[in-house]
Amino acid sequence: MYSLFDYAFGPTKVIVVSEERLQAAERRAKEEQIEAIDIRIDDLTKYRDGLSKELAKLAPSKPGNDLDALDGGTNDG
Repeated sequence: MYSLFDYAFGPTKVIVVSEERLQAAERRAKEEQIEAIDIRIDDLTKYRDGLSKELAKLAPSKPGNDLDALDGGTNDG
């Protein structure tokens, strides 16, 4: 029967790989990270462009344009 003590202090597993395989795995991991970052940048760029378009739609064409509509378009004062 095993106890928690046996599990915590049991023998560790050691895996030996060649330097070339280690470097290849590290290179692959870095390439995957770069690809994930590029995808995220594309997503954020699309999101930013969408927000910019929405902001442009919300901006009045001239200052006070929204107040002119309330006045009925007259500027008599």
